[in-house]
Amino acid sequence: MTHSLAPEVLSYYARGEEAGRLLRAKNRLELWRTQDVLRRLLAELNPPEAKSTALRILDVGGGAGIHAQWLAADGHRVELIDPVPLHVEQAGRLPGVIATLGDARALAAPDASVDVALLLGPLYHLPERADRLRALAEARRVVRPGGLVVAATINRFAGLHDTMRSGAYFEPANRAATDACVATGELRPVSEQNLFTTAYFHLAAEVPAEFAEAELTVLGQYGLEGAAWLLGLDERLDDPEQRALVLDALRRAESEPSLLGVSGHLLTVGAR
Repeated sequence: MTHSLAPEVLSYYARGEEAGRLLRAKNRLELWRTQDVLRRLLAELNPPEAKSTALRILDVGGGAGIHAQWLAADGHRVELIDPVPLHVEQAGRLPGVIATLGDARALAAPDASVDVALLLGPLYHLPERADRLRALAEARRVVRPGGLVVAATINRFAGLHDTMRSGAYFEPANRAATDACVATGELRPVSEQNLFTTAYFHLAAEVPAEFAEAELTVLGQYGLEGAAWLLGLDERLDDPEQRALVLDALRRAESEPSLLGVSGHLLTVGAR
């Protein structure tokens, strides 16, 4: 079966901006919190008393390798799959990372061949539910029994919150696309003025249902940024001691159901 991303999605990522996106001031919190949550999950999957703490990780839709890089540095065996040739080229230069072209809906990896499958980008670029379910089912297929599937989703109101914060909401083209996304979950940019590309923004409660339909047992959900991303904390995050306090505070409420949708991004964890 052959799949391809929408042309506008491929064109968006061909600009080459993804490699540095999570290093920018307003996005660093997403990176740090993803690292924080994943490191805890991986440590539990392969406890210190095990002979080796190295895990086989398939980073599906891993972009230019921002997560693959630190995972490999942590000692894990990382293979990155992405449909954007530029991303594969960039990720392939990273130490310890194998990068190949591929599609989340039709993985080349054998059954039960990895410990963890990460989908930290694919689900929000698959507006059709059937495609998201196919990607989740493929991730389940390639992880070993007891292995983990970890997926990132963008929360339904993230675009509204973000454009209100930045002022972009007051630009008519952005406002129209944002309001439509709030109503349906589907972001369909109508001009170059829009700040993102074709995507699907989940309600927090939708994700476990999609995991369950793909025969994954949901183990937990983690709001990454909480409300902190909306509070203008960039200067505090520049200070390591204050950053540590912010990260600790976010851990305290990261899985509170009533707060999951406040975050810009959500991680959902399931097991085969």
